[in-house]
Amino acid sequence: MKNLFLAISLAFYNFSFSQVIFGNTTGTVPAGQKNSVLLEFATGQNKGIILPYVRTVPSGSGLVEGTLILDATDATKAKIKYYNGVTSAESPDGWMDLSNGNTADITTAMGIQPTSAVVTEESAAKVIIGSDTTSAEGVLVLESDTKAMVLPMVNSTDDVPDPAPGMLVYINKSGAKRLALFNGGGWTFWKP
Repeated sequence: MKNLFLAISLAFYNFSFSQVIFGNTTGTVPAGQKNSVLLEFATGQNKGIILPYVRTVPSGSGLVEGTLILDATDATKAKIKYYNGVTSAESPDGWMDLSNGNTADITTAMGIQPTSAVVTEESAAKVIIGSDTTSAEGVLVLESDTKAMVLPMVNSTDDVPDPAPGMLVYINKSGAKRLALFNGGGWTFWKP
């Protein structure tokens, strides 16, 4: 089944000229700007992208700056983290807390997540968009020097009917444009 999914993904990748749109065939990016986009999502869906829940925060040589996770090391204190590789007193391991110190109890959500006793993860299994290979470790790797991912867009986090822990959306509302992250207990907002 995994090989069939990978074959379909690769075929789709080859026919889509390195761009993938989830939810429909048009996405949110205007036609004239599509050549700078690797991954985008349908408009008006009021859905987000969910980060991987991790019980052990990744470390090591395969870790790449820009990695995003839902840190569930302690399921009663979950938070969204971003790896920037810069160590400091606030981030001794290079992981930055994007939940602004706010934590969430996601014990119930973790109860339905697979555990290593249930699922054996194949470390080489991953989907790569934008390249044939990558040295980055991750389940979904976007690999490009010139293209980016456009997050799912909503007018308000209130429009998302049942946000899951680890959800990311971009609020695309005049006067309130910002990145919104849901750690399971509440939304954290980041704006330029």
